[in-house]
Amino acid sequence: MFIKGQPLQKRDTENILLIQLGDIGDVVWVTPTLWAVKGKYPDAKVSILVWKGFGALLEEDPSLHKIFEVRHYKGSFFKKAIEQIRFIRGLRKEHFDLVFDLRAGDRGAIMAYITGAPVRVSMFYCEVPFWRNMLFTHVVDPPVPTKKTLGAAEQSLRIVRELGIDTENTVPKLWVSENVKEQAHKLLDGEGLFGINQRWITLNPFSRWQYKEWSYDKWVQVIDWIWDRHGFPAVIVGSPEEKTKALEFVKKCRGRVFNLAGQTTLGELAGVLSLSFLHIGVDSAAPHIAAAVGTPTITIYGPSDWRDWAPPGDDHRVVTPDDDCAPCHQKGCDSTGWSKCLQNLGTDKVQRAIQEMMDILAPR
Repeated sequence: MFIKGQPLQKRDTENILLIQLGDIGDVVWVTPTLWAVKGKYPDAKVSILVWKGFGALLEEDPSLHKIFEVRHYKGSFFKKAIEQIRFIRGLRKEHFDLVFDLRAGDRGAIMAYITGAPVRVSMFYCEVPFWRNMLFTHVVDPPVPTKKTLGAAEQSLRIVRELGIDTENTVPKLWVSENVKEQAHKLLDGEGLFGINQRWITLNPFSRWQYKEWSYDKWVQVIDWIWDRHGFPAVIVGSPEEKTKALEFVKKCRGRVFNLAGQTTLGELAGVLSLSFLHIGVDSAAPHIAAAVGTPTITIYGPSDWRDWAPPGDDHRVVTPDDDCAPCHQKGCDSTGWSKCLQNLGTDKVQRAIQEMMDILAPR
């Protein structure tokens, strides 16, 4: 339903911009919306605006024309102002006909407005500054789903669907170039991995949010169990900020484990995950990327609801606590920032999920 603006009439639409200034997982899950828009306007140029660095995940997507990246500029006020003006001019030169902002944030709304596009669309949000919704020519209020929908693609599709744009393919997919895969091979070979085993697993024990993490000591037990039972080396992936934690983590493992945390760009991470036999981790960016490049996943969820975010399909499993309070959507149980439901989760439940997946992927 349109709260502001009338249903669009058939018109020439040659240049379209989607704004997704969310986290990495949001960028992965926006891909079905990209394809839906391209399917509706097959002759149009479809571009996307994301945070700096995130565009590397979408560089090979055949539906995209251009990728624009917003970044936090450094330096003096004058220098930052000049850089911002240049970026704004670049957007305006594109002469977009139609812009979708797929988030509730202020920055995306401002970016949509300054493009100068004659049609600017977003969802109606109540708990935002009063001026935010006013920056759009069309504001939609889609109906609330009557049942829980698996997959976060619905968050974006609900907006564009109000304009008659839809797709049956709601499973995210990322394309990884051969060049990126080759670079990933070099990184892994540099660690000595391919001299040990051609099949290996990736793990992301870390999250940007501590309340989503599982006990590191339990991860060590799981890694050693995988090595002892299946002989699979483990490759730890993570951000540069997690590199030091990963180094300490690796020292405690008896099984063969390699640390790539902080050693990959986002694009190279996708390459590494695409080569992995299986990915195991907590609720963070890596499982979304792994699933989108075709790698089976096992993801541990605690206070966040797996039904909103878990990759769909038989190749993807979730492990959840037995506590009745989960998922609670809270950011930790107390001032420590940890989630008790995850701390209570034993290694046996995680190992069972891994064994079930191994029985399918690598039967003895």
